[in-house]
Order: sequence, then C-alpha cells, then structure tokens
Amino acid sequence: MGKQSSLFDNSSQNIPEKAKREIERLVKDLTHHCYLYHVLDSPEIPDAEYDKLYRRLKELEEEFNYILPDSPTQRVGAPPLEKFIKVKHTEPMLSLGNAFSHDEVREFEKRIKKFLKSDDPITYTVEPKYDGFAIELSYIKGILEKASTRGDGYVGEDVTQNIRTINAVPLKIEGVNVPDEIDIRGEIYMNIKDFEKLNRERKRSNEPAFANPRNAAAGSVRQLDPSVMAKRKFHLACYGLGALKGKSFKSHWEFIEWLKEAQFPTPLNIELKDNIEGVINVIKE
Repeated sequence: MGKQSSLFDNSSQNIPEKAKREIERLVKDLTHHCYLYHVLDSPEIPDAEYDKLYRRLKELEEEFNYILPDSPTQRVGAPPLEKFIKVKHTEPMLSLGNAFSHDEVREFEKRIKKFLKSDDPITYTVEPKYDGFAIELSYIKGILEKASTRGDGYVGEDVTQNIRTINAVPLKIEGVNVPDEIDIRGEIYMNIKDFEKLNRERKRSNEPAFANPRNAAAGSVRQLDPSVMAKRKFHLACYGLGALKGKSFKSHWEFIEWLKEAQFPTPLNIELKDNIEGVINVIKE
C-alpha cells in the first residue's frame, strides 16, 4: 500500500467521484453513530452494523488512498512517540478555585461584585466538577488540530494521538456556525466501574493498581504509545473556552448550548441560577 493521503492531497483528484462520495458519506454516518453511542448513550444501530460500515470505509480508504482528516479510522494506529512535544497555550489554562462552605460561596459573589464595581444581580451557570484530567482541544476551521495537557497552565504537552482514541472527542465540528479557531477545555475521566475493571486487569498482570480514576486518566493520557489509551474506556466532559477567533459568545450558558449543538459531551445537570442563593441550593442537593 502506498503513502496514505488526506483530504488536502492532490491525489484525491484521481479518485472516482462515486468512491469519493461513498467515503465522505461513510465518515459522516460513522461520526453520527459514534456520537449517539458514546455521547448520548442512545445508539440507533447494533454494533455489528457499525463494524460493517467501518470495515467498508477502511477498504475504500486503502483501495483509493483517500483518507479524510476526521475519518474514524484515524483514531487509532499511530506509532508510539519518543517523547511529548511542549505546547504553549494561547490563553492560560488555569486551575479552578475552591470554596468549602456556603459562606465562602457568598464571599465569592462579594468579590465578583467588587471587581465589577456593580451591585447588579449576577446569573450563574452551575455544573458538577469532574475529578479527571484537564485537556485542551484546539480546532482550526472545524478540524481537531491538537490536544494538549494543562501543564503549568501556560505550557503543556501535545497528547493529540492519545486523545484521538477517545470516541467522544469530535474530530470535526459539525452542524453549527464553526469558528475559525477555537480552544475547548474539558476533563478526561473514567467511570468507577471501568476504573475497577482496569485495576482488576492490572492486578492479574502483576502491575500496580491506580490509586483513583484521576490517576488512571493522567497515567493513560501521558502514555507515549496511543494503543495503551485506546484499550481503556475514557469519557470527556467539555466546559471551558480558551482562545477564540471568528465567533463570539455572550455568556457561558450560550457557549455550553453551542457545545451541545456541536456534539461535544458536556457535564450532566447544568443549571442556570439568577442569584447566589440559587447556586447554594443546588450545592445542598
């Protein structure tokens, strides 16, 4: 088999139009079914049918040497890296602050109003905090170009090959007004049952167990061989915005709604509250 091409290679001009259209349709259909299964947990077709479509796409890509950058076949199969490349964040990727009591939450609002020099009511978006591994997804013209760790908040590491193996991560932004460039922040995490299963497997292999799901996520994301990450079941919850070009959002809530429309997984139980006491009531629940 010759050198693999992409959507941007001139070699695509030699492909029969019928085969080109079928490849593009299969990529679109498989991406849709992947979103239904891994993000919405609401599959429309059985696994066997998905596998059949996937095999057909793989056959066509190999036959015509034409691979789209968002093809699901490109999630796995990259060779191991010798080391991770450092990546500078366009906008600092800082950690979140903590509050340990309801009074501290009220003090937070006081500081915000003092900073804004206004006593007007503040509307809050309330969402759960995931105990996972922070990640930034960088898209250019809708295509996933890079995934990077937080690092020290200013410089992280390029872990794109590993993050592409997570089926919930969109390789291409679909169906919405796509920004020229956008950095989306989120959390890579593992469910408890999958974490316990992974530790049982590690014990059977005489490997040390991970202390908690966050350690499992951090240890997996920083594996030089992406096949290790691909064998483990991770999820993604997107909640933050970094650099942005070619679009604007009036509020965090509008950004979250855009994420949903763009088929990104978002935190569960997101609520909009028009005052700090509403926020505290959600915390109490």
